[in-house]
Order: sequence, then structure tokens, then C-alpha cells
Amino acid sequence: MKTTLSLFFILLFLNSFSQERFLEKNTNFSESTYTYQRIKKDKNLKLDFYKPKKRKGKVPLLIYVHGGGFSGGDRKDKAATDFAKEMVQYGYAVASISYRLTMKGIGFGCTTSSVLKIAAFNDVSKDISYAVKYFLKRKNKFKIDTDKIILVGSSAGAEAVLNLAYVYENKILDTNFKFAGIIAMAGATISIDKITTETAIPTQLFHGIQDDLVPYNIASHHYCKKDATGYLPLFGSKAIAEKLKLIKKPFYLYSVKNGDHSWNARPIYQCKNEIIDFLYYDVLKHQNRQVETAIYNKKSET
Repeated sequence: MKTTLSLFFILLFLNSFSQERFLEKNTNFSESTYTYQRIKKDKNLKLDFYKPKKRKGKVPLLIYVHGGGFSGGDRKDKAATDFAKEMVQYGYAVASISYRLTMKGIGFGCTTSSVLKIAAFNDVSKDISYAVKYFLKRKNKFKIDTDKIILVGSSAGAEAVLNLAYVYENKILDTNFKFAGIIAMAGATISIDKITTETAIPTQLFHGIQDDLVPYNIASHHYCKKDATGYLPLFGSKAIAEKLKLIKKPFYLYSVKNGDHSWNARPIYQCKNEIIDFLYYDVLKHQNRQVETAIYNKKSET
């Protein structure tokens, strides 16, 4: 009886420690820069790696992909660094990555070919895959839990991570590899056909319903007209959530009734609790929830 009680209190302590680690700030961190893929001498792809200090064992990894219309943005921009420095203090490792800006000088509007737009989605998905492969090969060095790699993207970055998880034909990562979760802020994808019971992963979606660049539900990118060169139908956060609801897979849809495209970054500052909640309960604890929240001026409607 005494042995059983001792074991119970040990397990209770370990469980409390684990929960505290991912729900409360209690970790100092270090920051380092690495080259994860060599392309050309002056165009190597780099990442900034944020690692919790005094942390035993392997940790989940968040891979953050910045926005910028595939033509701009930076892994060191304020949103990226603020997100990384916040999340690493909750016990997650974070990698903010650079990627090829294939649309630089071209743009991403209605006069840009839809073929080029899809190619941009795929090019960035390829670069993210190289970053993931870099960590998989060095999992012991970085002390990464390779079963808990989560994608996070803002705007173009959100489109890229959704494309990678649900559309892209990946020839870089092993066919058995699967992401643990995804957080997309103002993102969309060109198809939801490949979101199935086998491919679905816990997905958190933040989106302004009034977003005039990336559609909240189903519409063309930038709302281009059908006769425009850049006409490209996209499935936004609402459509993705509806598909996940249909197949009974976990999702967390956060809709902002009066929200515009600024919600590609605002969740980093205004929805920290929702992000922490999703990562802990849906990704780490596999609670298989389906959460829908609609807000207006931060007042919950559902």
C-alpha cells in the first residue's frame, strides 16, 4: 500500500510539472542562427533557433513561417521574434525560418499568373520541408521531439504551411512523417480534397471575416475576377474548419467578425491564451476537440 501511494504521488508530481511547463512561463532561453539549406553562396537559407534553457529531455518544435506575399517579410521581423520569444518561455523550441522570396519584384495580385502563385506555395513548402529535414537529422543535437513538430504561419506563411500539410506532394520528407499540428493566421489553401481522416492534424485557424486579401471562406485570392490572370480559387479558414468538422477531426476556428487581414499577426499579441490552450490540449494531449469562436471587439459571440 505504501509503495502504491508513493508511486501515485510521484506520477502526480510529474504530471503537474509537465502541465506547468507548457501552460505557465518559467523558462529562460538561448538564441542561435543556423544555415539549414545551401542554395547559392549569397542565398543560403537560415533559421533562428530559440531553445528553452534548463530543460531535460526532448521538446516540441514550433516552425514559424513569416508573411509578406512571398515577395518580402523576414524571419527576424517583429511578429516573428515576438512570437518566438514568447513561446520558448513556455517550454517550446521555436525555429523562425527564411525561405526563397520567389515573387520578389513580381507581386501577388490579380495581374500575376495563378500558375506562378501555386508555384510560390510549392516552393516555400519545399523550403519548409528542408528545414524540417534539417532538424530531423539533428534531433539529438537540438533535443527535438520529432513526433511533436508544429507548423505556424502568418499570411503567405499560413498559405505555405497549409499547402505543405494538406496539398503539397512531398518528396523531401519520409512518407511516414506527419506534423503534430498547425496554426494558420489568415491563411488559405487551393484545395481541401486531400484533408482526410488519414491526413488531418490538429489545426488552429485565425481569420478576419472581412479579410479582403485571403478569403475567410471560399473565394478567389485577392478576390480577383474570373477573367483575371491571377484568378485563383482558395479555401480559407472557414472552409478548412468545415471539412475537418465533417470528418470529425480536431480544429480550433477563431473568427473575427469585423476583422481584416491584420489578423495575420494580431493573434500573436491578442490570442496568446488561445494558442497556448490549443498547443497543450489539442496537440500535446490529443483531446480531439472541435472549437469555434467568433468575436467582435474581443467580446465572444459563441
